[in-house]
Amino acid sequence: MVVSGHNPNQFTLSSVLRSCSALGQFDYGTRAHAYVIKFGFELNPLLCSALIDFYAKCDCSEESYSIFGDMDNGDTISWTTIISSLTQAQKWSLALKHYIDMINARVPPNEFTFVKLFAASCFLATRINQMGHHEMAQDVITHMNNDDIKMDGFSLASFLSASAALATLETGRQLHCYAFKSGLNSCISVLNALIDMYWKCGCASDAYRAFGEISDPDVVSWNGLISGLASNGYTSSAISAFEDMRLAGSKPDSVTLLFVLFACSRGGLVDMGLEYFQSMKEKYDVAPRLDHYVCLVDLLGRAGRLEDAMEVILNMPFKPHPLIYKTLLVACKLHKNLPLGEDMARKGIELDPSDQAFYLLLAKLYDDSGQSDLAMKTRRLMRERGLRTNPSQSWMELRNKVHTFIAGDRSHPQINEIQDKIESLITKFKHRGLHEDMEGSSYHSEKLALAFGLLNTPSNAPIRISKNKPICSECHDFIMLATKLVDKEIIVRDGNRIHAFKKGECSCGGCY
Repeated sequence: MVVSGHNPNQFTLSSVLRSCSALGQFDYGTRAHAYVIKFGFELNPLLCSALIDFYAKCDCSEESYSIFGDMDNGDTISWTTIISSLTQAQKWSLALKHYIDMINARVPPNEFTFVKLFAASCFLATRINQMGHHEMAQDVITHMNNDDIKMDGFSLASFLSASAALATLETGRQLHCYAFKSGLNSCISVLNALIDMYWKCGCASDAYRAFGEISDPDVVSWNGLISGLASNGYTSSAISAFEDMRLAGSKPDSVTLLFVLFACSRGGLVDMGLEYFQSMKEKYDVAPRLDHYVCLVDLLGRAGRLEDAMEVILNMPFKPHPLIYKTLLVACKLHKNLPLGEDMARKGIELDPSDQAFYLLLAKLYDDSGQSDLAMKTRRLMRERGLRTNPSQSWMELRNKVHTFIAGDRSHPQINEIQDKIESLITKFKHRGLHEDMEGSSYHSEKLALAFGLLNTPSNAPIRISKNKPICSECHDFIMLATKLVDKEIIVRDGNRIHAFKKGECSCGGCY
């Protein structure tokens, strides 16, 4: 064509590059690239996308990135192509970054974008959620959950896990319906993911039902049941499920025993927990790992046996880890043991001076001990070291949309109504003599989410809130009192466990 004096246009060169991509013809593709430059098409979006795709399929990722970086304004096709090339190379983090950049650049993704993202979308949803972009994570799941995209059992289980991480029950139920429609409802990985999703949304009956549909539960199934029971406050049932597992002939693994110890810790079953821990190797052929020792310290610490917990740390066959010091520091704060708490904070900061939790817990311990001057000094030291606290976030799903609330933030469109609702509840509490002072934490994220839920959910529908940090005692009491005024179940999943509030009581029994 060129020899005969006819110059190729952008569509001709695009077709040539697509053919070279499909056939793996690197030499011909680079020649086509040379013609792109020769005829001045190097900034043409159509050809840039074709070149990105060509080099990605020839394992020349650097060339792909270079071409994309040289573009002035990428369109949906070019963004989709670069994301596709990254997922093809299993560079999930870079794919995530480019997806977020695409959204920030106000370039709208289309259905093909999400098809290309399919391999990475579960990773994207989980990671975006961990970064605090809950609405964006929900958007990824929602776009993937449509009739145009066919999922296998592994993909569906992965999306259910992402939905569980967000605690988006409506989306989880839609995925459950997809499992029935597609015939994947008998796939054990899907059923295991359903168990996890329903437990993390506080739906005990649905989780039990999903478990009951498994004819031959594997260790993952049993672990999901035990973990869910323990996290939702059914500690005795968690222990019973463990015994049922043994009777069924399923061998517990290290994760199973970690959940059993967690159940004992949350249920205050100290002697039983010690017995399980001491028999791990002999009875179950599972050598205790560091996380089992952390759970043992938590078990003893919550029960007030702080010196015994310290002995565990001193005698364990592992080097001390910041997490185990932090666990005992939490127990010291709970039982107001200042000397040991100071020691744990010092040891933890020596190991990881950048962990803000040690400073915050120590400052709160000083406050509780009446030493506000030392509390201020600790917080000042934290600021001097450039450490900043991550803001508390809470979120809830309403009609397939995730609403996020940040402590002290006033950006939500209903913020004035939300604040009025909080003030209204506080006034009602005072009139009934339920509490003296609750204004101090009216800006906390879980209160904002609660007020939003009360304003927008039907009177008979439960409110489900997720939170990235443990709930504070004042907000815990606030929500508990709110359920005395409104005939509604309020479920809060925080950084530690699930709290189901109803009629002035909480499933945690005050253990949180």
